[in-house]
Amino acid sequence: MASSSSLPPSRRSVFDAAFIRAEFAAAGISPHFIPLIWKYVLQNPRCGDLDGVTSLPAAAYALLRQKFRPITSTLTTAAESRDGTTTKLLIRLQNGESIEAVVMRYDTRLGKYDGKPRLGGVRSTLCVSSQVGCKMGCRFCATGTMGFKSNLSSGEIVEQLVHATRYSQIRNVVFMGMGEPLNNYTALVEAIQVLTGSPFQLSPRRITVSTVGIIHSINKFNNDLPNINLAVSLHAPDQDIRCHIMPAARAFPLAKLMNSLQSYQNESKQAIFIEYIMLDGVNDQEQHAHQLGKLLETFKAVVNLIPFNPIGSSSNFKTSSDQNVKKFQKVLRGIYSIRTTIRQQMGQDIAGACGQLVVSLPDERPAGGATLLSDIEDLRI
Repeated sequence: MASSSSLPPSRRSVFDAAFIRAEFAAAGISPHFIPLIWKYVLQNPRCGDLDGVTSLPAAAYALLRQKFRPITSTLTTAAESRDGTTTKLLIRLQNGESIEAVVMRYDTRLGKYDGKPRLGGVRSTLCVSSQVGCKMGCRFCATGTMGFKSNLSSGEIVEQLVHATRYSQIRNVVFMGMGEPLNNYTALVEAIQVLTGSPFQLSPRRITVSTVGIIHSINKFNNDLPNINLAVSLHAPDQDIRCHIMPAARAFPLAKLMNSLQSYQNESKQAIFIEYIMLDGVNDQEQHAHQLGKLLETFKAVVNLIPFNPIGSSSNFKTSSDQNVKKFQKVLRGIYSIRTTIRQQMGQDIAGACGQLVVSLPDERPAGGATLLSDIEDLRI
């Protein structure tokens, strides 16, 4: 990467798919060469130029030198959690802003499927960012304290995976990092199309997009991104509580959101992941569990209960007790027959857990042996 830092910042990432395809088409170069370029960068993430790509037409090399960079972002720092299960990447963008991505390592054998031991082994999930900051302003989320700064290009989204492959072989990708993915819809769709094609070849069913509930984007999600998992950051069973902890929810009334999700599920035939952060005394009481159960009774859904991660002394919320979390789960499972999991927390010591992503990076190093966890992102009904 060091050798590419002197290149003009106007050069685009080769992973900005629409741009490179348009430039190749204008120059009369076949788009079939583009995956070869991507494969070269994936295998050589520190390359400073693209002259090492073999078998390209001469015109392609000239075009690449003039308008593209192999990678436009720089991996600034990688912080390892003490238990070795989590790596948080601080990535500096070409415009000088920074984002974070998190690699989480799991052992699939620790989970169960239909009550039976699961096969598999150790593999990794990458949590990627879609924006610098976020305009949703959720009061329990560190990213919301940054405000919104900019959207990522599709190439900048894909480059997070390229950087992450230096640390682990990535099997799953979750859009649960900084930003609201559906507020950067065009780049999101383009990035996922790259990730599911050659040379990345990620399975669509191993990619999950999380949203606070951008209704107009949910309405076209299945058409544009078939077989991609949809997760909804619901976090409350009624509109009043939701607006209290998620100010942006005022623009997306709960009744309209649930109608949109029902239409999505009828069309896609896929389960919907419901993310629910557990806030002591706010949304974690037994009556809230019953409200949520009734809200979801017509859905094929998996509820993921997320223990709240404090975001500093300024936080107005407290973490629910283990007893309340388990009681909440028991109500959803036992009375409403809703598959309900409790998220295993990873990377809290490096502020890499859910709701903690904000651009700052403590100097953490691995210590001791790793304790691998089962992965909730692979759940299937």
